[in-house]
Amino acid sequence: MINKIGKITIYVNNQEEAKEFWTKKMNFVVKLEQPMGPNMKWLEVGPSEDSFTTFVIYEKNLMLVQNPQANVGHPNIILSTDDIESTYNEMKTNEVEVGEIMKMPYGSMFKFKDMDGNDYLVREDK
Repeated sequence: MINKIGKITIYVNNQEEAKEFWTKKMNFVVKLEQPMGPNMKWLEVGPSEDSFTTFVIYEKNLMLVQNPQANVGHPNIILSTDDIESTYNEMKTNEVEVGEIMKMPYGSMFKFKDMDGNDYLVREDK
């Protein structure tokens, strides 16, 4: 049976801008980057070299050319941290657009936006 979440595809307007955002502002690493033909490349980023789950960064327009019926809308993604305050402060320092930290009975979290204005959540897991 399934025992891990492997990859989550994020459709973006510009793959290079997305790579810059995830590696420079979010401190992710490039896990895999290779050509997929004359005008495309496969790009995976993750929180660390040893992380199993990665984001596959794929351009919306290229996907729609391959499959006009594809849903290139943005998935709801919640990232995890052990320290919400330091993660929040680091992202702010890196000029990531962040919302306020919300203290909920089930944990603390905040929203942030990527370079295309897509919303994400970061939640403290303890």
